[in-house]
Amino acid sequence: MSIVTLLPFIVLIGAMFLMTRSAKKKQAAAASMRNEVQPGVGVRTIGGMFATVKEVHDEMVLLEVAPGVHAVYAKNAIGSVLDDEEYNRIVHGEDPAADLGLDAPVVPDDASSLTEGEVSKIDLGKKPGADLTKSDAKGADADAEDAAGDKPADDAEPKDAAASDAKGEAKTDGESGTK
Repeated sequence: MSIVTLLPFIVLIGAMFLMTRSAKKKQAAAASMRNEVQPGVGVRTIGGMFATVKEVHDEMVLLEVAPGVHAVYAKNAIGSVLDDEEYNRIVHGEDPAADLGLDAPVVPDDASSLTEGEVSKIDLGKKPGADLTKSDAKGADADAEDAAGDKPADDAEPKDAAASDAKGEAKTDGESGTK
């Protein structure tokens, strides 16, 4: 075989080797992180729960998910080990910068502080009733005529079965309602 025929296969094998090599490095780093877990450190599980490690066994860890609440997890369920500062900030809401008296920018909860002063209404130039389309306007005119009493009530056809029943034209079983 010629080298031109083998070149795509060689490139494919090389790419697969590089991809598996980087994946193995990531797996080894995660395994070493899980094996170095010590009691008392804060962790985040792969499910997103934050807890404190109480006991470490061969394949299992005992985590305190709330004060007095313990749960047994597999070591593989530990997603990351957090430093004390980050764990306290997330779980307890403690900010070490606030303890040191550093001035941090204040972020408002809403945008009301951005509009200080009197806010005037904006006139969009719309007139009342200008939202109606032509078909809506015709329907509104017809409704106005009906309300004014231009049509006699006896000539009006009922619009549905409930209206015909109310008029006294009750149907019995077997009648189709066609005339």
